[in-house]
Amino acid sequence: LGEVIKAFGAPENAQRMEEARDNACNDMGKMLQFLLPVATQIQQDVIKAYGFSNDGEGGLCTTGHGAPGPPRGRRARGPPPPKNARLIKSYESQDPEIASMSGKLKAMFLPPMTLPPHGAGTGGVATS
Repeated sequence: LGEVIKAFGAPENAQRMEEARDNACNDMGKMLQFLLPVATQIQQDVIKAYGFSNDGEGGLCTTGHGAPGPPRGRRARGPPPPKNARLIKSYESQDPEIASMSGKLKAMFLPPMTLPPHGAGTGGVATS
């Protein structure tokens, strides 16, 4: 995980990720279209040295789609999580350093979440 995070910080990869974020315009659908392929390629370039295949089976995304898993009790749509993601998830509860690095990595994929202003949907007027 440390090497993958370091790879995202490399100037050429940081530039590729920034361009993909700009193209996505903070839209989750566009994030999947523009950001996820770039992020997946950066990851695969690192983890293939550890025996993971280049076919997506070694990706670190938690659902195989670059987004966190579904709420408890609900099934995720799409393919199962990549093998490496399952391994990391199993170690997160055992090792706080792995959990921390995994969280940092996930934050690189997800757009920042902003809350609507207080009173949004009511025209900014408080209702009783």
